[in-house]
Amino acid sequence: MTATSARSVPPLVLVSGPESILAERALSATLEELREAAPELEVIRLAAATYEPGALALHASPSLFGGEKCLVVEDLDEAPDHLQEDLLAFLAAPEPDLTLVVTHKSGQRGKKVLDTLKKQQARVLEAPAIKSDRDKTDFVMHEFRRARRKATPEAVRALVEAVGRDVRELAAACSQLVADTTGVVDESLVARYHGGKVEATGFRVADAAVAGEAGEALRLLRHAIATGVDPVPIVAVLAQQLRQLVKVGSAGRGRSADIARDLGMAPWQVDKARRGLSGWGPEGLAESIQAVALADFEVKGGGRDPVYSVERAILTITASRTGR
Repeated sequence: MTATSARSVPPLVLVSGPESILAERALSATLEELREAAPELEVIRLAAATYEPGALALHASPSLFGGEKCLVVEDLDEAPDHLQEDLLAFLAAPEPDLTLVVTHKSGQRGKKVLDTLKKQQARVLEAPAIKSDRDKTDFVMHEFRRARRKATPEAVRALVEAVGRDVRELAAACSQLVADTTGVVDESLVARYHGGKVEATGFRVADAAVAGEAGEALRLLRHAIATGVDPVPIVAVLAQQLRQLVKVGSAGRGRSADIARDLGMAPWQVDKARRGLSGWGPEGLAESIQAVALADFEVKGGGRDPVYSVERAILTITASRTGR
């Protein structure tokens, strides 16, 4: 049996989606799978931005010494017309012993090539965007499952809150915890490694403010400012927490998982918001949101003293909570 017949990767592969870390993993897994059957595999990468007409046909032609090739065409969504034309010509008469992998982030550019790949039964590997906190929670849970480690829901929540702004950083944080610790990953471990991050600090300030704990919220804020944290992300977290209270309060009763799906949130965020709603009424929430909107304007250059602006917003929030 030849390597070509033994391999499990089809001749055409499409990596589709904007999340770069998932796309990179899909490509790496494909190349690893090809090398299992063909250890001497030749990999040639062609970037859409620097593509020269005819390069695809040149690299796709059989070499004098034989052997298998994998041609990776990156960023079809940025491809000039001549690259798309060359791809369509190749797909009309593919070369044997060659695997074509095409990556495409999003959009309509390259649609004819995409349609042709799918029509010819290309393997499609998805790299969907990870944007919402629900998506990030699912991503973190999957990262720990991949590493065969258990993580508590509280640990997953804390990690998303601490480093959830960037998916690649989130993946690195999971890898660090897996490499540096043993046993179940819990909230205390996450706090030890990532509790000082800007996002984590902002969430602690917001949690105290929403709970009506003015003294604690101000103490946390002043500590954050003293350690160099900018007021802007703290105000952003305050706004996010209040918006979540409003959204969950308006959603009514139902399973947390169902409400989370409808609102684009993680179930733990729905549970947290439900607990946080105790003592809040519509007028208090409206007043608090207005105060945070004013603080947001002032910390971004509209006021003279950003720290005072955040303190004033916190005091308004804690005073607006009725369940004191």
